[in-house]
Amino acid sequence: MTDQQHEPRDPYLWLEEVEGREALSWVRTHNEATKAALCDVAFEADKAMLYEISTRPDNIPFITRRRGLLYNFWQDATHVRGLWRRTSMESYRGREPAWETVLDIDALAAMEGEDWVWKGCGTLQPEQRYGLVSLSRGGADAVVVREFDLVEKRFVEDGFALPEAKGGAAWLDRDTVLVSTTLGEKAATASGYPRTVRLWRRGSDFMQAPILFEGKASDIYISASVDREPGFERIFYRRQITFEEGISYLAQENGEPLLIDLPLDARFDVEKDWLVVKLKSDWALPGRTYPADSLLAIGFERFMAGDRNFEVLFEPGPRRVLSGFWWTRSLLVLTVLDNLASQIWLATPGSPWRLERLEGLPDNASIHAMSLDAGQLDRTDEFLLTISSYVEPTKLALVTEDRRIEVLKESPAAFDASGLQVTRHEAVSVDGERIPYYQIGPKGQDGPRPTVLYGYGGFSVSMTPGYLGGIGKTWLERGNVWVVANIRGGGEFGAAWHKAGMREGKRLSHDDFAAIAKDLVARGVTTPRQLAAYGGSNGGLLVGNMLTRYPERFGAIWCTVPLLDMQRYTRLLAGPSWVAEYGDPDRPEDWAYMAGFSAYQNLEEGRSYPPVLLVTSRRDDRVHPGHARKMAAKLEAMKKPVFFYEPDDGGHGAANKEQAAFLSALGLSFLRRTLGGGAKT
Repeated sequence: MTDQQHEPRDPYLWLEEVEGREALSWVRTHNEATKAALCDVAFEADKAMLYEISTRPDNIPFITRRRGLLYNFWQDATHVRGLWRRTSMESYRGREPAWETVLDIDALAAMEGEDWVWKGCGTLQPEQRYGLVSLSRGGADAVVVREFDLVEKRFVEDGFALPEAKGGAAWLDRDTVLVSTTLGEKAATASGYPRTVRLWRRGSDFMQAPILFEGKASDIYISASVDREPGFERIFYRRQITFEEGISYLAQENGEPLLIDLPLDARFDVEKDWLVVKLKSDWALPGRTYPADSLLAIGFERFMAGDRNFEVLFEPGPRRVLSGFWWTRSLLVLTVLDNLASQIWLATPGSPWRLERLEGLPDNASIHAMSLDAGQLDRTDEFLLTISSYVEPTKLALVTEDRRIEVLKESPAAFDASGLQVTRHEAVSVDGERIPYYQIGPKGQDGPRPTVLYGYGGFSVSMTPGYLGGIGKTWLERGNVWVVANIRGGGEFGAAWHKAGMREGKRLSHDDFAAIAKDLVARGVTTPRQLAAYGGSNGGLLVGNMLTRYPERFGAIWCTVPLLDMQRYTRLLAGPSWVAEYGDPDRPEDWAYMAGFSAYQNLEEGRSYPPVLLVTSRRDDRVHPGHARKMAAKLEAMKKPVFFYEPDDGGHGAANKEQAAFLSALGLSFLRRTLGGGAKT
């Protein structure tokens, strides 16, 4: 029996029944109380302002090219659920492109009486006429899949169709798809993701489709991908065995698939006969050890035959890391973070490879490179960049094949940034590590101001600058301060930075955040009473721990779609998939350290806590709404100041821009109510 099984029974377990009658009654009562307290005239003004900013007709329509046409998914005040539409590049370059609607999600939802949320479409190459459209009910991760004709602009009668489940499908040919889904007996892993890959032929019963590949119930998920490059046609299978580690295989026409013998935590890509590998840990091979965060290249056939003589394409340095890589037709595009400053490098395959930096980019902006072309078979060497900062509107640029950078679109300014400045600082954490953070606030600030400290600190996610838009209008323009933390657990400085904030290090990641809070007060930026901690998902666990471990440093806690009960998280939805990040509470040696950051268990009677706003979603099928529900109920029973809100839809994020504006305005109203005054209880 584990230590945690000796704990007294949780009196709020009934709130884990997502659709339970008593639980839903509790949710609706608390929703109404929260709206009554926070949805005032100022809330309505903020909501309208945020919605207007997010639905402006001149916002950037982000694009993907298919067979020469640019596709965009667009939501605005008229099209709340959204339009999937297309235009030409020539038209797109104009001030008002001529868009052709391909699929109207609002009209589809109204016709079918469903709460549809768009989740994308994968098209059959090379024609890209037929696609597999994924639609979610209310924004959940689970989707229905339907075959769609992009020429006729309608769903294919008697075409491929899968009912609601987690997973998806990939085209093999016009009449065959590879499906990874949780449909069927023993088809789901313990984490609730697909366990098998099936070969499904048109017109046949899916439940009779042969299983090509199967993983273990303890795996996170099983998937398949199809390489359609002429002369290099391949199918790959993937067993993701933890969030960090996985095993990939090359399918064989006859016989067992071949293992691609790489370190379990490495990322890789195969393009024609090139294998490119990014390491997460040091890799010791005969004659050489390659360090973590390196990018390596070798011929794929040579590698499969046993050759391990790699060429090193990228070597990490102190606070210099590779944050991403992907292929155009003939180039490998690398995004590098050098002490959080973005660089784009282009690698040309050869013997040896040739690397050159993309010139002409600003030094003080966050730059993200992404593919323009959706199809593998009609790719070009053109690609897209987004160029952004906290206070400068985002630009979308095209990098042409001759390396010219053409700005295609620019977001309209959402707020007046003339009185603002962005500065970088470092706080010293409990172990002496220097923790960077960005501060966005008034130039020449003349005293402490209401301040929001935002962070995440997990799963190697990097907090890089992006235009603050609605926050700029509703928070910064009013003389307040916004701070973004680059704490351990993120990916800002590579594998070691992430690993330092995993498992036993998760408390250290939280200490980093608390150190920034202390530094902000020491520098006179704010006071504890005027400082709010804000985070969602893993960031919700972070700010939940600010509540339980460092309550004296904050005047408010804004906590969204959070993990909080780490004693039961592996029993709730996708929880088992995050054991690599947090640990397994059923293992006494793991629970020994996890108990220190399980916020739900660490609430103490008689202790003073700042006010809390907890937000979740009934349709979140990733992080169980029970975490937030139970935390609110426990705080309420302790007579602590807590607000709770749970919409019926939205998934692990907002279902649409209207809901996003509502939830942001709700948080801002909470901040006005709490940071402006009132003592902690």
